Amino acid sequence: MPIIVNLDVMMAKRKMSLNELSEKVDITLSNLSILKTGKAKAVRFNTLEAICKALDCQPGDILEYAEEEGM
Repeated sequence: MPIIVNLDVMMAKRKMSLNELSEKVDITLSNLSILKTGKAKAVRFNTLEAICKALDCQPGDILEYAEEEGM
């Protein structure tokens, strides 16, 4: 998939655990884990906003576009 989720990188930079982020963003651990591993098919803007607020970052710090090879 050409969209790469760098949530784990930002969490490491902010020294924040999955549990802590889950509480701050008010999202279940399982849904946050799906997003973190890049298995999510979509993310709501209000969820992205809450994550950015909790991690003090921009959406571009979490989401990245990379062309698929062979295109």
